[in-house]
Amino acid sequence: MALPSSPSGARTPYNRDNRRNNDPFAAIRRNMRIKSPQVRVISPEGRQLGIMDTPKAIALALQFNLDLVEVAAAATPPVCRIMDFGKYVYEEQKKTSHVKSTASKIKEIEFTVRIEAHDFETKLRHAEEFLGHGNKVKLRLKFRGREMAHPEIGFAMMKKALGELENMGHPDVAPKLNGKQINVMLSPLPPNKRKPKFHVPEPAAPEPKHESAPPPAE
Repeated sequence: MALPSSPSGARTPYNRDNRRNNDPFAAIRRNMRIKSPQVRVISPEGRQLGIMDTPKAIALALQFNLDLVEVAAAATPPVCRIMDFGKYVYEEQKKTSHVKSTASKIKEIEFTVRIEAHDFETKLRHAEEFLGHGNKVKLRLKFRGREMAHPEIGFAMMKKALGELENMGHPDVAPKLNGKQINVMLSPLPPNKRKPKFHVPEPAAPEPKHESAPPPAE
């Protein structure tokens, strides 16, 4: 593949730092990249070791096979901690992936005060299905027009929904009114305690029976 050319005809060199720039930890200075001649050092256990010349602090970190990592660059002098930088990056990435995973598992069910009985059951069936798959479910009841004059009716409807779903999930906190809607988050019960009422899994199809051949005629 041809490299893109500049207006003068010269080829634009490939920027090898593109991938590095996508690394959120690349900007954290550590070891020989620390520019300040002196730093305030914190031990791996969190103890203050005082101000040291940067080369001495780096040598101290290397004695423990660890890194000297700048954690407060704006301080005077900068604050550095002796730590396992690779382990730190791994733990931070793990936290981020856990947050993303949790967020992606939140499902939403929305209904209104005047929802018809059949539609209400359909919403509950979907909520049961999500909870049955181990997802968190956010119930949202929206008020329309003058319905806001009687929020107690909305809370009664939400209480009814929670009662119907009590064998599948439990509310993290009590339902709350937020603007023109009532919200509540449900967490699924342990798998062995879930008892669906509306969403009943279809039973597995029975295996076909193989009829034995009739005995031969004598």
